[in-house]
Amino acid sequence: MAHKDEVALMRPVERDLRLDLWRGLGLWMIFLDHVPNDVVAWLTLRNYGFSDAAEFFVFISGYLAGFIYGPIIAGGNFLAATKRLWKRAVQMYVAHIMLFLIFTAQIARAARKFDNPMYENEFNVFNFLQHPDILIGQALTLRYKPVDLDVLPLYISLIAASPLVLWCLVRRPNLTLLGSAVLYVLARLFDWNFPSYPPGTTWYFNPFAWQLLFFFAAWCSVGGAAKYWHLIQSRIVFAICLAWIAFAFMIVMTWHNDFLASLIPKWMMKAIYPIDKTDLDMLRFTHFLAVAVLVSRYVPHNWGPLTANWTYPLRLCGRHSLPIFCIGVFLSFGAHWILVQYDSGILTQIGVSVAGFLIMIAIGWALDQSQKVPDLFVEVTDLETPKAATGPGTA
Repeated sequence: MAHKDEVALMRPVERDLRLDLWRGLGLWMIFLDHVPNDVVAWLTLRNYGFSDAAEFFVFISGYLAGFIYGPIIAGGNFLAATKRLWKRAVQMYVAHIMLFLIFTAQIARAARKFDNPMYENEFNVFNFLQHPDILIGQALTLRYKPVDLDVLPLYISLIAASPLVLWCLVRRPNLTLLGSAVLYVLARLFDWNFPSYPPGTTWYFNPFAWQLLFFFAAWCSVGGAAKYWHLIQSRIVFAICLAWIAFAFMIVMTWHNDFLASLIPKWMMKAIYPIDKTDLDMLRFTHFLAVAVLVSRYVPHNWGPLTANWTYPLRLCGRHSLPIFCIGVFLSFGAHWILVQYDSGILTQIGVSVAGFLIMIAIGWALDQSQKVPDLFVEVTDLETPKAATGPGTA
C-alpha cells in the first residue's frame, strides 16, 4: 500500500487551462525573442512594455508551485512535497546540462562548417571550446552558461528553495511575502547574486531578486490574492493598471523613434534608466503585475476560448513546458543560423518562425500521445525462483 504522503501527491488537481495557455504563449515568445532580427518577434510582450516573456514564465511557474504543492504542505505532507519539488529540480538540472552540451555542439559545428567564429563569440561558447577541461566543471556548477541558457538555472534555484518558502506561505502568507520583499531590497542594495564565470561576473537572472516574482505568484495561488480580489478587480486598480501600461508603451516606443524620445523630459529618463533585467527592476515587476490584473479581469477560469481548437496548440505546448523550452532554444539558434547564412528577408523570417511553432506543436503532440500509452508493469513473483522439492521422494 502506498504511503499516505504518496497518496496525497497522487490526488488529482483540477487543471487550470489558463496556465497551460499562457505558459505555451510564453514559450513561443521566448523562442521568438531568442531569434535576432526577426520581424515576427515584434508580436512579443517586450516590444510594448517593460516586462517580457521572462516575467511571464517565472510568474506562472511560481503560481503552479503554490497551486499544486501548497495544499499538500498544508495537509501535513511537507516531506512528500519536498521530495517531488526536489525531484523536479533535479530533472531541470539534467535537462540544463543536456541542453548545454547539445547546444554548444550545435554552435561549434556551425562555426566550423561555415568558418564563421561569430557564432562562438555571439553565444559565449568560445572560451568553452578553448578550455573545456576548466569550463565543464564551471558548467556543472551552473557558473558558466552560454547565451540563452540562463533561465533554467534560475528555475532550479527557485524550485529547490520552494519547499521551505511554501511551508512558510501556508502558515504566515503575508509575513513570508514581506520577507521575500525584504530579501529583494537587500539583494539590490548590497548586490547579492550568485557568482558566474569568468570571475567577476554574476548570474544574468539574479535569484535573490527574481524570487520576489516567483513567490509572489505562489502567495497568490495559496489564497493571498483571493483575500484582496475585490480590490484587485476594482475600478481604481483597473485605471491605474491601464495608465501604467500606457506609460510603459510610450517609453518603449521612444526606443524606436527619435522624435518620441525627444518629447520625454531628461529628468524622467534619468529616473527610469537603466531598466535592469538582471535584478528585476521594479518597473518591470509592476508592469507585469498591471498586465496580469487586466488578463485576470478579462480571461476568467471559464473563458470560452480555453477549450477552443485555435488555442489548442498553445495549451499543448504549455503542458510540456520543459522539453518544449529546450527544443525552442535549439530552434532559435537554427532560425538564426538560417537567417545569417542563407537569407534574412522578411518572408524567410516569417517562414523560420512559423516552422519553429509547428515543430514545437508537433513535439508537444507527440509527448501528449506518449502519455496516453499505458505503462507495462511486470510483477516479479516467487514463481521465478525454484522452490525446494517437497512430498514423496524428497531426500
